[in-house]
Amino acid sequence: MVGWVVLITGGLTGIGRATALAFAREGAMVSVTGRRAEAGAELVRELRALGAEAEFIGADVRNENDVRAMVDNTVARFGRLDVAVNNAGTEGVPGPLTEQTPETYAATFDTNVLGVLLCLKHELRVMEAQGFGSIVNVSSTMGSRGAPNASLYVASKHAVEGLTKSGALEAAIFGVRVNAIAPGPVDTAMLDRFTGSSERKAGLIAGIPLRRAGKPEELADSILFLASDKASFITGQIISVNGGKTAS
Repeated sequence: MVGWVVLITGGLTGIGRATALAFAREGAMVSVTGRRAEAGAELVRELRALGAEAEFIGADVRNENDVRAMVDNTVARFGRLDVAVNNAGTEGVPGPLTEQTPETYAATFDTNVLGVLLCLKHELRVMEAQGFGSIVNVSSTMGSRGAPNASLYVASKHAVEGLTKSGALEAAIFGVRVNAIAPGPVDTAMLDRFTGSSERKAGLIAGIPLRRAGKPEELADSILFLASDKASFITGQIISVNGGKTAS
């Protein structure tokens, strides 16, 4: 992956941050995006310390002008776009379905679904013209099953998987691959917010056959595989990385 150009949304924390560091260690040139300039600058310093060329681009994936600019600025800076990782996401507002509102819907879907749609739109615009590229979206174990008190998050991740499969079918003729990973519980700040307490977190982890949460670095490794030439005949697939949670 030496010299590859990689764009990562939601790259400042958790899985996105681990993925940026992993690509940097492989010799890629990395654009990371997010909404916090100070954290972005700090991550870029870390990436450059690993020997990578790296840039931070401030962007809100809910805003099409931001998304268009983030893709175009990456291409202007590095010359092309080999890999895009659409990781930006939110847990939204958990709670019973009967308590959800148009506002809580928008709080979840604007980032998790509209954001992925806009990113795919502009990444494919570039990659299809190039005739190559690989996109990895980040879904969730909940993208293929239900969960109480998480209806909007669950629905948004089902939508991500639909976008992934449809995008893959449209892009294949251009030599572009589109896949997704579906993480189970991963030890990140989002998991802490989602569970709300150490007891609930422990209960969720107890349902994982491997009896632990995933590490962001483990998800990053899966993303690197899907992005790489080792996965050259894989497209339109959702790869579960969840410690066996969906094995039964």
